[in-house]
Amino acid sequence: MASPYRILTLNKISTQGLKRFPVSAYLIGNDITEPDAILVRSQAMHDMDIPASVKAIARAGAGTNNIPVAKMNARGVPVFNAAGANANAVKELVIAGMLLAARNIVPALQFTAGLHGDDAARQKLAEDGKKDFAGIELRGRTLGIIGLGAIGRLVAEAALALGMRVYGYDPGITVDAAWSLSSQVKKANSIEELLKNSDFVTLHVPLLDATRGLINAQRVQQMKRGGVLLNFSRDMIVDNDAVLVGLESKHLHGYVCDFPSQTLQGQANVAALPHLGASTEEAEENCAVMVADKLREYLEHGNLTSSVNFPSVAMPRESPYRLAISNSNVPNMLGQISTKLAQAGINIHNMMNKSRGEVAYTLVDTDSTIPADVIAQIAAIPGVLLVRDLPVQEAV
Repeated sequence: MASPYRILTLNKISTQGLKRFPVSAYLIGNDITEPDAILVRSQAMHDMDIPASVKAIARAGAGTNNIPVAKMNARGVPVFNAAGANANAVKELVIAGMLLAARNIVPALQFTAGLHGDDAARQKLAEDGKKDFAGIELRGRTLGIIGLGAIGRLVAEAALALGMRVYGYDPGITVDAAWSLSSQVKKANSIEELLKNSDFVTLHVPLLDATRGLINAQRVQQMKRGGVLLNFSRDMIVDNDAVLVGLESKHLHGYVCDFPSQTLQGQANVAALPHLGASTEEAEENCAVMVADKLREYLEHGNLTSSVNFPSVAMPRESPYRLAISNSNVPNMLGQISTKLAQAGINIHNMMNKSRGEVAYTLVDTDSTIPADVIAQIAAIPGVLLVRDLPVQEAV
């Protein structure tokens, strides 16, 4: 029997996800040495000495900012995440955030918490003071959504169901995402167009160089006067100082985010939550199950599904003998690999190769077993980063 796969967990992972790994074929724990893969949620890995044995990293969450993806590229190691698995949880929190701001719930709660006297006195004070917290209804208002991925699309659907008008902006939207988007969502041709037409603006984009500081002082001023900004993506996408200037001038009515900071602490009309976006039992389970399934398919069969740094490559098994090869995306790699196999008298049954940026990935099924010395020769080809031998008996 083949040795079990070894998986190191860096955070507590939902048991629903861990159940996806057969106990007969996997050793999983927070003290595993020489792991084949790492399961992580929020722990920062940039300064971690990641063992050379690691062949994959999977995060039970949406972003991968805590993982050194570029370093893993150089080692031929795919990184997986659970994009979309927490979408409903974040969607519900965005709706809650809009209601918090629209009905001035946070300052209203602070007001009632400070009331004194008996019930009659408190009721009189509450009636006298409630006029200061009069709000607006969401129905008939306009929501602008920047980023129409899994979360953005669900937010759009929920907002439409509440009777809101919806603008959307996402120049990188996929064809599948566009097809699944309601025809009632009005396309904005620029961020500026979306900002000036929206009573509420919600952000659902990853943190990249292009999105860092996306909402700056200029764009805050381009927002509709009295507007509300919501950020449940990443803290660095919004310039907090610019938001505070907008709030102080009354240009903005409110800011709701999932990222507390010293700058925002105690500021009026700011609701900063403790990163609750994916903090539901359902989301944690969904994320863990999704990445567990991706990790198993990669470890056992070499198939790559929705990796953040590798192309998607999935090839059905038609032979019991398979090689999975990560390599630099340079010319003649396939030629060199197939030549090594041909020189050893090994016939290729099926082959699939795809590239993404600087990285390429190849699956090769052969009609006979691949000797260790041939695998070593392929691994020695300049540009080959990682070679894995995946005979079918290793599959579970």
